[in-house]
Amino acid sequence: MEVTTKRTLTVLLVLSWIIFVGLCIEAGGFITNAFFALVNPAVVKHLWHEADLSALYQRSMWYFFTEMLLMSVVAALKAWLFYLIIKILHDKKLDMAQPFNRDVRRFIFNIACITFMIGLFSWWGVQYTGWLIRLGIAMPDVQYLRLGGADVWLFMSVTLFVIGQIFKRGVEIQTENELTI
Repeated sequence: MEVTTKRTLTVLLVLSWIIFVGLCIEAGGFITNAFFALVNPAVVKHLWHEADLSALYQRSMWYFFTEMLLMSVVAALKAWLFYLIIKILHDKKLDMAQPFNRDVRRFIFNIACITFMIGLFSWWGVQYTGWLIRLGIAMPDVQYLRLGGADVWLFMSVTLFVIGQIFKRGVEIQTENELTI
């Protein structure tokens, strides 16, 4: 059985949906737990993925909510990234006959910007967590807070910006060729 582009894109669409749902649950879990901490501070020990931020909450409610905000923003941006992937795959905007089109170029630039923001907020979260540790607050590892990998996200954004520029030039060349008779 031959693996065709259409079949591959269908598998990627299904995988993207699975990842998207998981990321939405994760982002919703962070946001919901932050609000539950307002009502019942005792639940802070049992936050999403059991990342114990009770020492942080006891030290300062504002530090706690800043950390939760950073975690929530990163999770929401990841979900948004996969939403855009699902959207382009579902709307069938990938035309293999003419791959260099404005929709694909816009998609690449959008995901490049989102990956840059994920990298930026992840980096900020890691720096903030390091600052909290230097204050003497017991904090879980940044991997448990879902903030690790900022360098990978930033590297990916630069790579996507370069690919976006290649697609931009491809669209220009394709448009010129269509105008030439």
